[in-house]
Amino acid sequence: MKIRTGQPSDAAALAAISIEVWLGTYIRKGGNTFFAEFALNEFTTPKLSAVLNDPKEHVIVSENQDGIDGFIRLSQGKGAPVSGCSTMEISTLYVQPRHHGRGLGKALLEQGLIYARSVGAPSVWLTTNSENTPAIAFYLKQGFERVGTTHFTIQEQAYPNDVFRRAVSA
Repeated sequence: MKIRTGQPSDAAALAAISIEVWLGTYIRKGGNTFFAEFALNEFTTPKLSAVLNDPKEHVIVSENQDGIDGFIRLSQGKGAPVSGCSTMEISTLYVQPRHHGRGLGKALLEQGLIYARSVGAPSVWLTTNSENTPAIAFYLKQGFERVGTTHFTIQEQAYPNDVFRRAVSA
């Protein structure tokens, strides 16, 4: 496993991983046009390229001999949906499902916390789908605390998300 800062040339790989992980989280009983169109419009190479070129965004990737297998994205200046959080959001922490259980998520999270500390963030926050019990268990095991709820909205449909926070020095 190699951990490094994401580069603009990684945009297509990050888009593909995002589609894979996001669809696996939200599509449980079969694909439908609603979710497919959202994923294909949201997770594009141009959008991920813009993220990788934005100075308020920081992406760290893990890669194996074949390519990228996970990444973490930290976004500066993002207000949390609940009070008591910093403005440093972990916008994304995705690891391809076939690589779960190898320590990639933990390694990426550790590097993300080092980055957040280096830019003076006292804490980080994130949201995760309230039904994503594996992710919730992972974040709790990594020292996050559940501090509230919000909703992820696509058009008029809202999906409950839990909000988690962790001090970067913890």
